[in-house]
Amino acid sequence: MTDNIPLQPVRQKKRMDSRPRAGCGEWLRCCGGGEPRPRTVWLGHPEKRDQRYPRNVINNQKYNFFTFLPGVLFNQFKYFFNLYFLLLACSQFVPEMRLGALYTYWVPLGFVLAVTIIREAVEEIRCYMRDKEVNSQVYSRLTAREINMRDWDFTELTVQQGIQTGTVKVKSSSIQVGDLIIVEKNQRVPADMIFLRTSEKNGSCFLRTDQLDGETDWKLRLPVACTQRLPTAADLLQIRSYVYAEEPNIDIHNFVGTFTREDSDPPISESLSIENALWAGTVTASGTVVGVVLYTGRELRSVMNTSNPRSKIGLFDLEVNCLTKILFGALVVVSLVMVALQHFAGRWYLQIIRFLLLFSNIIPISLRVNLDMGKIVYSWVIRRDSKIPGTVVRSSTIPEQLGRISYLLTDKTGTLTQNEMVFKRLHLGTVAYGLDSMDEVQSHIFSIYTQVALVQWTESVGLTLVGRDQSSMQLRTPGDQILNFTILQLFPFTYESKRMGIIVRDESTGEITFYMKGADVVMAGIVQYNDWLEEECGNMAREGLRVLVVAKKSLAEEQYQDFEARYVQAKLSVHDRSLKVATVIESLEMEMELLCLTGVEDQLQADVRPTLETLRNAGIKVWMLTGDKLETATCTAKNAHLVTRNQDIHIFRLVTNRGEAHLELNAFRRKHDCALVISGDSLEVCLKYYEYEFMELACQCPAVVCCRCAPTQKARIVRLLQERTGRLTCAVGDGGNDVSMIQESDCGVGVEGKEGKQASLAADFSVTQFRHLGRLLMVHGRNSYKRSAALSQFVIHRSLCISAMQAVFSSVFYFASVPLYQGFLIIGYSTIYTMFPVFSLVLDKDVKSEVAMLYPELYKDLLKGRPLSYKTFLIWVLISIYQGSTIMYGALLLFESEFVHIVAISFTSLILTELLMVALTIQTWHWLMTVAELLSLACYIASLVFLHEFIDVYFIATLSFLWKVSVITLVSCLPLYVLKYLRRRFSPPSYSKLTS
Repeated sequence: MTDNIPLQPVRQKKRMDSRPRAGCGEWLRCCGGGEPRPRTVWLGHPEKRDQRYPRNVINNQKYNFFTFLPGVLFNQFKYFFNLYFLLLACSQFVPEMRLGALYTYWVPLGFVLAVTIIREAVEEIRCYMRDKEVNSQVYSRLTAREINMRDWDFTELTVQQGIQTGTVKVKSSSIQVGDLIIVEKNQRVPADMIFLRTSEKNGSCFLRTDQLDGETDWKLRLPVACTQRLPTAADLLQIRSYVYAEEPNIDIHNFVGTFTREDSDPPISESLSIENALWAGTVTASGTVVGVVLYTGRELRSVMNTSNPRSKIGLFDLEVNCLTKILFGALVVVSLVMVALQHFAGRWYLQIIRFLLLFSNIIPISLRVNLDMGKIVYSWVIRRDSKIPGTVVRSSTIPEQLGRISYLLTDKTGTLTQNEMVFKRLHLGTVAYGLDSMDEVQSHIFSIYTQVALVQWTESVGLTLVGRDQSSMQLRTPGDQILNFTILQLFPFTYESKRMGIIVRDESTGEITFYMKGADVVMAGIVQYNDWLEEECGNMAREGLRVLVVAKKSLAEEQYQDFEARYVQAKLSVHDRSLKVATVIESLEMEMELLCLTGVEDQLQADVRPTLETLRNAGIKVWMLTGDKLETATCTAKNAHLVTRNQDIHIFRLVTNRGEAHLELNAFRRKHDCALVISGDSLEVCLKYYEYEFMELACQCPAVVCCRCAPTQKARIVRLLQERTGRLTCAVGDGGNDVSMIQESDCGVGVEGKEGKQASLAADFSVTQFRHLGRLLMVHGRNSYKRSAALSQFVIHRSLCISAMQAVFSSVFYFASVPLYQGFLIIGYSTIYTMFPVFSLVLDKDVKSEVAMLYPELYKDLLKGRPLSYKTFLIWVLISIYQGSTIMYGALLLFESEFVHIVAISFTSLILTELLMVALTIQTWHWLMTVAELLSLACYIASLVFLHEFIDVYFIATLSFLWKVSVITLVSCLPLYVLKYLRRRFSPPSYSKLTS
């Protein structure tokens, strides 16, 4: 077939980025951790460690005390723009190269560096304080000391065989591998541990893992059986036992290890899995637990899934840096031409350097100052916007990035949704019930429970769960009767099985029943044949509901006993344990009775649908990266209108090898205008063998949903989009599992939600609701980019004008390397006389914010980079050359007998031209702009009295001076005003059509 195109394996490219990546062996080795390997950890005996382990310190800082200043300076001077000005300022210490006072070079450069250092210092201090708060959290540690040592503050004392045991308080940063740590209810787990004991009577505990994997459902964790049976927690220090654990890795969903007690007869060994693990960053939701520490510091699962923080340099700054290189090339060419016209006479090499310094204004140092101050203004405006309250700008260096986002990558749970599922539909085979007919369900339940069977509904329909522990549950019926059930087996949900089950015994009747609920795609092959399952599942799916199928099967006592024996034997297997357990469970999953279908919906955050629609209309493609299940992610994508109703969805089937990936990619290639849904496992296989082909196809999709996505995978997807498309990415999330993605993106946005503030604190921008993202991009991002583009080009124009005048002056006066303006004139030109009007461009806007939100299509123009491009740059260069030449030649033609008259006429015309050009550039006048224009003009007129060293005060008061300056200024500005009028008349920009 023609569309079955062979796919070529991708050639892995070396990333041109020196930043270390978390979550890999290389990272551990380069940080001094050695080759990661399995370990043996003795309970309560850190001194028996078989290798060195890192300190349990969380560090999110970019620098330390010694590397701060060198690091900040290196990050500044590795870019050509700042390095150029450093060399320029240093050259003025050489007498033969000095052209003016040292302060004219060092003060602007020092100001720029001071602003940068202060900003970085403030951000580092904030980060240090956040890390200190986490590292200083206090925990209780079980200890054992000889009785004669009385300097410990023991709270619970036990004396056994001459040993005193109790607890001492330790900071999180002081916890070591092998320590026995007590974690109270609602306390954060400080390190990766194995669960040994709990205070709960049911012998288990629940964890909140939202900061780790983004899921808000509580996870059940089980202690090691033989340690849970010990009389007290102090007995953990009296037994001789150890844990053998796998090497540290990034997998938060799996763990392999064993627990061994040597002092029993015979020795006891238990296999350990994820059910026995307490990962750092999770929170205990029930009871007090005791665990033994396995991993600390940079070997924590949560840390290995987080990339190192970095200093983000905006694309706009890189573009400006590129333009300065072009200007430097022009500077070198002009200097060489000047020396060549002198036929390289005398010490021509020294003349080249002097001309380079003389025309150094071609690259304006005030550009860096203006842009940095502009960023501060943009950040202040964002924080002060009453329509997005609570928004915080944590990185003031990249506000222009918000105006050029091509790909938005968002988390699901807590970001698009509210972490709440809403019941919408119930189907019993013969009749369907909605929210408006729950009274009928309630009466139906009442009639049932006056007789036979178990149906688990919600409290709203009269059936209430009144008790639940590890081995039993109690239900209250509408008739106030208590039903007791013994839990015989529990089969938790797994991504592979897409279902979960439970076996219970009714204490009143002795009946054993196997209940199962799961996704319709797997349950269809498990339940008995019926003629309504497929149709009703389709109906609910079209409504954007997540469909859950509930079924049951009655078991005889002999049948259950046989199953239990095989199940226990499978669970004790060391090799292929998961496969053997799944095979035994599947023996029960046949011909089950279909009970009902339920349709639930993820409760969306406010205004998610219109926000996503706004982003799509603005030309931004949205990718949803979530750790949640495929079915849930797909339903949310439909419900949030991330995938429109007229778009097909291609669910990328699970692939495990190169051949399967090849076939599935070819099937995907045949689809057109189709949203993609893919799991993290399949994504890894595709990226391993066909990275280029997969990214090419995925980038053509209107939307992409990646489910079961690990934190490191989220960050990798962001990085691949950046590398393959060259476009700017924005990552949005609210949980600790989103930090890597947020830090990797060009612009990270954290949402303060139910999952805490970890993502918010790590982000460049923090918002309180997802819907605020629309205004942040459409209004503030657009304005910031357009304003900085106008500001940078105008500052360059201002400097090119005076450089063009210097070039004309030098060429007329025999190519002399003598400055046209000296001392205060050259400083005052770019500060007092023109700085405020030029800087007032940061207040300019082409359309009102309401218009920008109503017509997000205006955002598309920015994605092409038109406000600052080589075309617009060339136009401003030509304008600068025209105006500079006109002013200088006009002054030379109209001056009278003295040279000082040339300076007076040309400088005054230059100031007036700049003020008129600012007025020409402004789209919407702000009262501060008018004040800046008038104030600058007044300052210049007032300062003429004090500039007698450079300007003839008596000459400027004559009528001759006034008409000459007026004519020159008119010739330099009037053509541009005419051209602007003609352009608006015959080829108006898109925004002008809306404002008219």
